[in-house]
Amino acid sequence: MLSLPAGLRAELGHDAVGTCAAHGERILARLPRAGCVFADEGLWWWIVPSGSDIGIAWPSGTHYVVGDPSWTRSRPGGRPAGPRLVHGPDGDSPYTAPIPLYFLVCGLAGVSPRWSLAP
Repeated sequence: MLSLPAGLRAELGHDAVGTCAAHGERILARLPRAGCVFADEGLWWWIVPSGSDIGIAWPSGTHYVVGDPSWTRSRPGGRPAGPRLVHGPDGDSPYTAPIPLYFLVCGLAGVSPRWSLAP
């Protein structure tokens, strides 16, 4: 399971948005505020509030994981594999604001943002 650092409040639940690691530093530098960011096997995972996929289409190549995913995989030698924390939030919230993240990811993917107001 993904373990958020102790002391962080995730009252809204949490999902994760995976982006390619090559864009991770660029996204981080451009966000006004970032929450917890984890790195794992070529992806950077941004913690967002649950439901951050509702009504928007994350670009191709972006991975959206609902809920608290199981990150444990095995590595050679039987060691568990999982993401490592590469950025912690400044405050007590683990979240990256999904809308600025979405616009940055769309820009880097070269696609126009798309969303729907329909439930």
